[in-house]
Amino acid sequence: MATLPLDPDHRAPPLRLLLREGLAIAARLWRAVGPLGERGPTDGPRLMVLPGFLANDHTTLGLQRALAGAGYRVTGWGLGMNRGATADMLDRIVARLEAFGGGAPVVLVGWSLGGVFAREVAKLRPDLVAKVVTMGSPFSGDPRANNAWRIYERVAGHPVDHPPLAVTLGDKPPVPTLALWSRMDGVVAPACARGTAEESDRQVELSCSHMGFGVSARAYPAIVAALRSF
Repeated sequence: MATLPLDPDHRAPPLRLLLREGLAIAARLWRAVGPLGERGPTDGPRLMVLPGFLANDHTTLGLQRALAGAGYRVTGWGLGMNRGATADMLDRIVARLEAFGGGAPVVLVGWSLGGVFAREVAKLRPDLVAKVVTMGSPFSGDPRANNAWRIYERVAGHPVDHPPLAVTLGDKPPVPTLALWSRMDGVVAPACARGTAEESDRQVELSCSHMGFGVSARAYPAIVAALRSF
């Protein structure tokens, strides 16, 4: 196991931030209520939201609505709860992209682990991806510099640094790539979600919790603004 640097940006967030995360999502569960499916103008840029670990399309429904309200044609990933990497995960996402985009490139917005999958799909099939936006996604640095790796290994059934599919985490996808990160993140180390200048085209700091990326109405305008300006 790698030795974590002394810089706190490279370490798992402190307990005080982690404790806020449960409150952040519990107070906003009502946003998960409603029908799933495509939403937003039919002629808007097509955009798919990939949920984080142990989240699903209902969890990101508030974000989907906000993006649809901003003019995007939005859908969830349609693959149920994100229980971690599987050998066929990238192929399943590609199939969803082909069906949703009709062969045209789609914007991928990935929350946490969903952002890691989005980057890998963009490397595998850049022809299907217009751009990638990650939100609090641990795509850089030590895969254990977070507060979720232990539960991830229990649920997914494999070591966090040895998933059952080929990944090249730090390598930048060959499409425009934006990394959204936060110092208030209680799950993922800031440096791991920010990455280096070579690992994405732009890095933007937001002021929200890790759960807030997906469920906080306060974070949605900043996410939309960052996406539009990129």
